Amino acid sequence: MKNEKQTEKTSAKGYLTGKEIREIAKANKREIKRLEKYKNRKAKVEEFSTKMKNPDNILEIEDLNTYFFTEQGVVKAVNGVSFDVPKNATVGIVGESGCGKSVTSMSVMRLIQGPQGQICSGSIRFNTAEEGVVYDIAAMPIHEIHRIRGKQISMIFQEPMTSLNPVFTIGQQLDEVSFIHSPGISEEDAKAKSMELLNLVGIAMPERVYSAFPHELSGGMRQRVMIAMALIGNPRLIIADEPTTALDVTIQAQILDLLRDLKNKIDGSILLITHDLGIIAEMADYVVVMYAGRVIEKGTVDEIFHNPLHPYTIGLQKSKPTLDSASDTLFNIPGNVPNPINMPNHCYFKERCDKCTAKCSGAYPDMIQVSPTHYVACHLYGKEEQNG
Repeated sequence: MKNEKQTEKTSAKGYLTGKEIREIAKANKREIKRLEKYKNRKAKVEEFSTKMKNPDNILEIEDLNTYFFTEQGVVKAVNGVSFDVPKNATVGIVGESGCGKSVTSMSVMRLIQGPQGQICSGSIRFNTAEEGVVYDIAAMPIHEIHRIRGKQISMIFQEPMTSLNPVFTIGQQLDEVSFIHSPGISEEDAKAKSMELLNLVGIAMPERVYSAFPHELSGGMRQRVMIAMALIGNPRLIIADEPTTALDVTIQAQILDLLRDLKNKIDGSILLITHDLGIIAEMADYVVVMYAGRVIEKGTVDEIFHNPLHPYTIGLQKSKPTLDSASDTLFNIPGNVPNPINMPNHCYFKERCDKCTAKCSGAYPDMIQVSPTHYVACHLYGKEEQNG
């Protein structure tokens, strides 16, 4: 796009002139108008229906690009992300803050804040409970997203205090989900469903919690309410965006145990987003490692923890404090993440990597398959190295 070339041209001098800012604004306006028109179009179901590449997957994300159009240029928050979520599995997305984990999950739910934030390209294929129906969420008109959002795909947000409305009781907010996704349900049935879910998530006195306001509950209780709210629609996929960030260690363990039990009870899958490697090791079946908007390594939890390949994944694991560490200082990865507006053409981790070679100055590395389930995007594992 023109505004991307403009920011590349001006990156050397470190600032934008008024003329360049106006050119970027014009280019942004044109692209946003095109994407908004596509997002709000009228379309038949056949236009956003598709097929899964693997019928054993519940979600397939392929070459997803989610950008934010700013006056300084285009921020490539999610840049060509691809991974799968198998049925009855927990997939963990791990990476440092700003790597694109939450934007990926928001893209799946179509909750990207527009008009600046847009899904520009890619596919998000979701296998619904309806026999043979697969939706491409990225191609869905925004008014059709009610087919799956909150019902077949639900989300547990990062901070329950800001996710719950402070002026409504817990019961009112839980019942609202039933009213939206089960038209014609009576108030008595909606309340019964809410009470059933409060019991399911381990709340001892559901009657008191049902009539309470959010500020009257502890952090752990609020998070349990958010989990109950996510389960009311009987979803096939639960997206948990750092569900234990604001909780102490004891409550965190209880919430993780609860999620593990619920996955088996609802016969569904979980997409778990966190920066905590301990949670990933305990909960996940598969792991996706992200850096600067891209997937740099993915595989089973055993492969990622026992045979990490990408230097960034190795650095993440070294950064975790251990009791048997010989050093009294924490390991840190040197350098900084590159500017997301003006990403380089070579490997994004090149300037911070202690295993950098001459190849790293070339094109961005392709995703290399090193085992049936293990993939890594690094020049250290190219075809020549595999043959050697």
